[in-house]
Amino acid sequence: MTQQQLVAQIHKKQSFLCIGLDVDLNKIPKYLLEEEDPIFAFNKAIIDATHHLCVAYKPNTAFYEAYGIKGWQALEKTIDYLNNNYSEIYTIADAKRGDIGNTSTMYAKAFFEDLGFDSVTVAPYMGKDSVEPFLAFKDKHTILLALTSNQGAFDFQTKSVDGIELYKQVLETSKTWRNSENLMYVVGATKAEFLGDIRKIVPEGFFLVPGIGAQGGNLQDVCKYGMNDSIGLIVNSSRGIIYASQEEDFAQAAAKKAEELQKQMETELKRYLAQ
Repeated sequence: MTQQQLVAQIHKKQSFLCIGLDVDLNKIPKYLLEEEDPIFAFNKAIIDATHHLCVAYKPNTAFYEAYGIKGWQALEKTIDYLNNNYSEIYTIADAKRGDIGNTSTMYAKAFFEDLGFDSVTVAPYMGKDSVEPFLAFKDKHTILLALTSNQGAFDFQTKSVDGIELYKQVLETSKTWRNSENLMYVVGATKAEFLGDIRKIVPEGFFLVPGIGAQGGNLQDVCKYGMNDSIGLIVNSSRGIIYASQEEDFAQAAAKKAEELQKQMETELKRYLAQ
């Protein structure tokens, strides 16, 4: 999917919501455990109930890898279901990969070619030769960890080297990499006060923003500091939506929570476009 197609979906749905499909079998409704594939059954119900309210889904691969081959098969069925039934939806493999070049090439093939994701999250620590293999794929995006939402982000990401914070050096350096136009960036909603500075460095970039909802991020602040003329935001909520209920009405409850966020996003879009 191209960035232009993503932007078109944002305007059509008046939403830049991403729903994180982080499936924990201890948290899903108990009756689903009787299904042959409870993870996929849960995901399918969530997707069918919420697809009209969001522009992206983001499975965190750890929640599938933890269940071995059955978990990976559930991930494969989930992405196939999305691509075959809701092809307008942008898909993100939240895998946080990053390794030497030939290994990164294989990771990229796994997520882009085999599974068919539109994008994958990647850690920048090992530098350009670990990221450029992902950037080589046409109409695919590499979402670089820039400034994350966890408390430990302050251990390294905001530390200054020669007077410049590390995350800013990552952003500036990433712009010099081959096919850098295929980059997006992870910026945590809990770090909204940093968004203004980040937007100055990558004014045209798209940000994947986790941390809304259960982690306490504020949507209004994210939009105030992060929105650009292409909207430039994909805002993720996971637990706050998919675990809104553990009863048989879980999908309807998830849709209600997703709609609440979508309505807030519609308001923010109208406010920005009216300026």
